[in-house]
Amino acid sequence: MNKALLVKMSAMVMLSGICVGAQAASPSPAGAEVSIVSPKDGDVVSSPVKVMFAIKGMELAPAGTMKDGTGHHHLIIDGDLAAMDKPIPPNDEHHMHFGKAQTEGEVKLAPGKHTLQLVLGDGAHTPHNPAVMSKKITIEVK
Repeated sequence: MNKALLVKMSAMVMLSGICVGAQAASPSPAGAEVSIVSPKDGDVVSSPVKVMFAIKGMELAPAGTMKDGTGHHHLIIDGDLAAMDKPIPPNDEHHMHFGKAQTEGEVKLAPGKHTLQLVLGDGAHTPHNPAVMSKKITIEVK
């Protein structure tokens, strides 16, 4: 095998790996919104905190549903998303998935100040493009 052909084949393999690893974000319609209905910014609450969500301009669908104009909620607790073009990390102390298309849930939080932000993810848990996110709120847990 000649050197030029080997170089071309190596480049093709490398490029195909890049394409396989990349994931295109699902589009979101103009005007789509999510919000945290309760608690409100500045509220003092007790744990577990009941969090209620609203959505406008899109439909909720369970995780795994890859249909335009749909998604499910993810609650970001005391943090920010590291990357908007990758799936939201699995459930942990900073990420809570609502993959059954729930519109509310309970979050156990330690006493103190906490931030909450809602992000809509597509069927593969990746934020839409443009991202559909609530404003970040701050609450205090007594």
